Amino acid sequence: MAMATFYIVQQDTPQAEQLGFEDYVLFLTRHFAHQGAKVYLQCHDKDQAEHYAERFWQTEPHDFIAHNLVGEGPKYGTHIEIGHQKVKPSYHRQLIINLADNQTTFAQNFAEVIDFVPCEENAKQRARERYKLYRQAGYQLQTIEIQYP
Repeated sequence: MAMATFYIVQQDTPQAEQLGFEDYVLFLTRHFAHQGAKVYLQCHDKDQAEHYAERFWQTEPHDFIAHNLVGEGPKYGTHIEIGHQKVKPSYHRQLIINLADNQTTFAQNFAEVIDFVPCEENAKQRARERYKLYRQAGYQLQTIEIQYP
C-alpha cells in the first residue's frame, strides 16, 4: 500500500527556521537515498530547485551524494532528482519529498510521499488539504513530529 508521511515542524526548533528546515530536508533526502530509494525532491519552482541543488554541492565531502536537476545528468539519473511543479521526473521514482506548497496532483505516481506541516497557519492549512488528497488517493497516512534534542 502507498504511504504518505507528514513531518510536523514544531515552533521554536531549528527546523522552524529556513536554514534548519533546509538542513533537515537534505538529511532526509540523503537518508532515503542511502537506503537505495530513488528520490524525487519536488520544489515549488525552478529557483527553489536550483537552490537545493546548490545546497547539495555545499555539503561536506563525506556527506556528498550525487544528485541532478530534471533534464540534467545521466540518462537514468542519480538517486536524487530535483524538480519543480512545471516538470516531471525523468523516470519512475519510488519516493517523493514534497516541498511545493500547493494542492498536489502527483499523489498516485509515487509509492511513498514525504510532506511537511509547517508552523505558519496558512501553510498548515494547505498541508491539511494535501493530507486529504493523499487519503482520497488511498494512501496509508502517518504523522511524525520532528524531534530535536
